[in-house]
Amino acid sequence: MPYRLPIVLAVLLAATAVQAEERRVDVPAGRASDAAAAIARQTGTSIVISAPDLAARQVPAIRGRYSAEEAVRRLARAIGARPVAAGSLGWRLVADQRRAPVAHAASRTPARAAAAPPALPPPGVGTMPIVVLASKRDVRLRDYAGQITILDGDSLSLGGPVGTDRIADRVASVTSTYLGSGRNKLFIRGIADSSFTGPTQATVGQYLGDLRLSYNSPDPDLRLSDMERVEVLEGPQGTLYGAGSLGGIIRLVPNEPEPGVAAVSGSVGGSATQHGAMGADAGAVMNLPLAGERLTLRAVFDAESQGGYIDKPLIGRDDVNRTNIYGGRAMARFDAGGDWTVDLIGLGQWTEGRDSQYADREGPPLVRMANVTEGFDADYLQGQVVVSGRLGSVRFRSSTGIVRQTLQERYDATRPGEDTRLFVQDNDSRMIANETRVWQPMEDRLGWVLGASYTGSRSELTRGFDTIGTANVSSMSTSSTGVRNTVDELTVYGEASYRLRQGLVATAGGRVTRSELGGQGEDVDQFLALLRAEVTAQRHETVFLPSLSLSASPIADTALYIKYQEGFRPGGLAIDGDFVRRFRSDRTATFEIGARHGQPGTGPFDLAGSLAFTRWRDIQADFIDPVGLPTTANIGDGQVWTATLSGGVAITRDLRIEGGVSWNDSRIDSPRPLEASRIGQVPNIANINVRAGFDYQRQLRGDLTLAAQGWTRYVGKSRLGIGPELGEEQGDYLDSGLTVRIGREAMGLSLGISNIFDTEGNRFALGTPFDIGRDQITPLRPRTFRLGLDLSF
Repeated sequence: MPYRLPIVLAVLLAATAVQAEERRVDVPAGRASDAAAAIARQTGTSIVISAPDLAARQVPAIRGRYSAEEAVRRLARAIGARPVAAGSLGWRLVADQRRAPVAHAASRTPARAAAAPPALPPPGVGTMPIVVLASKRDVRLRDYAGQITILDGDSLSLGGPVGTDRIADRVASVTSTYLGSGRNKLFIRGIADSSFTGPTQATVGQYLGDLRLSYNSPDPDLRLSDMERVEVLEGPQGTLYGAGSLGGIIRLVPNEPEPGVAAVSGSVGGSATQHGAMGADAGAVMNLPLAGERLTLRAVFDAESQGGYIDKPLIGRDDVNRTNIYGGRAMARFDAGGDWTVDLIGLGQWTEGRDSQYADREGPPLVRMANVTEGFDADYLQGQVVVSGRLGSVRFRSSTGIVRQTLQERYDATRPGEDTRLFVQDNDSRMIANETRVWQPMEDRLGWVLGASYTGSRSELTRGFDTIGTANVSSMSTSSTGVRNTVDELTVYGEASYRLRQGLVATAGGRVTRSELGGQGEDVDQFLALLRAEVTAQRHETVFLPSLSLSASPIADTALYIKYQEGFRPGGLAIDGDFVRRFRSDRTATFEIGARHGQPGTGPFDLAGSLAFTRWRDIQADFIDPVGLPTTANIGDGQVWTATLSGGVAITRDLRIEGGVSWNDSRIDSPRPLEASRIGQVPNIANINVRAGFDYQRQLRGDLTLAAQGWTRYVGKSRLGIGPELGEEQGDYLDSGLTVRIGREAMGLSLGISNIFDTEGNRFALGTPFDIGRDQITPLRPRTFRLGLDLSF
C-alpha cells in the first residue's frame, strides 16, 4: 500500500456497539499495528493509524476493563500519537510531534523531565472527551457543574522545574501570599484569610492523587515535574473534599509507571537574574521495569538553586535571599492481575531560604536596612499506599498516607532605638489519613460515589526571641507562648448524578464530618494553664455539608449550570498574650451560575464563565495582638461576589491564544473585634486579576519542532490584613514570561525569560509582622533568563 495513504488496521465489526461500554481488553506487548487490530476486534470499533512509522512502534501490554475510548487513548499515548474521532465508532491515530511515545521501537522514552507541550489539534478536529478526575467519579466535562481548569503537565514543566507559582501564572482565579517557596498560602476565588502560617487551616485543599498534602500547614510548593495534569476546581468543594476547601482544591496527578518500558530523561539549566545572582537547576525522570510487566518503578528527581536579589548593606551582603530546593518522588506499581493494582508512593522536598525576600518600601530598590539574617527552612515528606481495582462495573480505591512537614521562619523583630532582636517561629505538623471510595461513572443515566475518610492531624507552633549583641552573637534567648492543636476527623460522603433527559443532569450529595478538637499552650505559666483549663479542653464538632446542582446542554459543546455548595474549617487554638484562646469553625455557602462552550485547549474556540455569591460566617483571620505578635480570631461575617471568565481560540493550526479574568468584591458586614471594624473588606483579596497567554508550535524541518509559550498577568490591589499594623496596600502590578524550545523528541534547547518588563511591584506587603519602623514590600523576582537542555534516552 502506498505510504501516502493511511494504513487501515481494523474495520467496523459491530455497528450497534456503544463506545462508552466497558469491555475486557487483553492485548499483549508488540507492534502498534497488531495492538490496534486486537483492540478493534475486542471493542467493536474501527482504528486507523495515519503513518507507517507509528504502526511499526512497539507498545506495552494493554490489559483491563476499558471503554473503547480509554483503550484507544492508551494505545495512542504508547506510540506518541493523538486520537482523532472519526464518526461514532472510529478513530484515527495521528502523529503528535510534541509528545514522546511511551514505548518507541528505538528509544522507549517516557515523558521528558522538561518536555514540550502537547500539540494543539487543528481547528474543527474532533477530540477525546475531557474527564474531570477530581470529581472522584470520572465525570465528563460536559456533565460537570462548576468551574475547572485542567493544566497539562508537559506544558507546565516546559522550560525547567517549577512549583505552584506556575499554576498562579496560568489561572487567573489563583493567587498566593508570596512569602517564599514552602511557606506560601494559596487562595482561589477571593476566599482568602490570613497573612501568616499560623494555626488556621488553609482555604485551598491541595492533593496528590486522593490524599491531601497537608492539613493546617502552608503550601509545600512541590515541583511540578513529570505530572500528567493539574486540576484546579473552584470552591467550595466541601461535599467531596471536606474541611479546608472553602476556595477550592488543587489536585496534582503524576504520570503513572509504564509497564515494560525502560527509559531515562533529564534536563539541566542555568539562570541569570538581573540585579541579582546566578542560578542552576537539574532534573531527571526514570521508568524501570523491576519484574517484567508486573512491577514497575517511576522516579523523579529535582534540584534547583534560585539566585538572590535582595541586598543588606548594614551587614555588607548582596543577593542574600538565595533559595535552594531539592526534591524527589518515586512510585512503584504492582499489577496484581484482574484489574487490581497496588501503588507505593514516596516523596520529599527540602527548601532552604537563606534570607527573606522583602525590601523596604521607602528606600533604594531591592534593599533592606536590617542587620540580622532572616530566612526559612521548609521540609516536606509524604508516603502513600494506594490500592485500586474493579468489582464488576464498580470501581474501588483506597489511599492511605502519612505526612511530616516542618517550617522554621526567622523575622527581624528589632524596634527602633532598641537592641537587635530576631524572632524565630517553628511549625511542626504531622498527619495520617485514609480515604476509601467506590464509584460508578455515569455512562447512561446514573453515576455515583460513596466514600469514607479519616484524618488525624497534630501541629505544634513554638516561638522565641534571640537578642543579638554588638558582635552579632546571640546574648539571650527567650521563649514566647506557643500552641499545639490536634484534630481527628471521621467522614462519610456521597454524591450521585442522574440524567433526567438527554442534555439535562441533576446532582446531589452530602458529607457528614465528626471532628474531635484538642490542644494546649506551650511555654506557658502552669498556674495560668490550670486556671484556664476549659479553653484547652477537648471538644467535638459535627458538620453536614450538602451540595446541589443542575447542568444542561442545550446545544452541542455547550453547558449551562446552577450550583449550591458549602464548605467549612474546624476551629482551634491561637496564641493570646501569655496563653491561648479558642477560635470557632468558619463556614461558607456559595450559590453559583455558569456556562461553558467548547473544550479548553482543543477545538477552534472555548469559553467559560461564572458568577458566584458566597456567604462567609465566623471568618478566621489574623491580626497583630497588643504584644506585637500575630494571632488568630473570628473577625465576623462577610460576603464575597466573584465573577470569572476564561477562554481560548485557535488563530491558526500553529497558534492558540487564551485569557482569563477574575473579579472579586468582598466586605465584612458584621465585624467583631475592634481591629476588624477598621476595614470593610476581606483581607488578601485582589479586586481583579487578568491573564493572557499564547501557545505556538511549528514543524520546521523533518522532526525539528519550535514551541513557544508566553503570558502576562495583572494582579489588582488588595489589603494585607486586619488592623492598622496590617493596613498596607499590595498588588497592582504586571508580571510576564516567555519560554521557547527548539529541538526533537530526544533533545531540545530552551530559553526562558521571566518578568520580561523587569517590574518591581509589590506582591505581598509583609516581610516581618513586627513594628520595625520601616514599611515593607515583596518585589517580584527581577528579569531572569534561563537556558536549558533536555535529553531523552
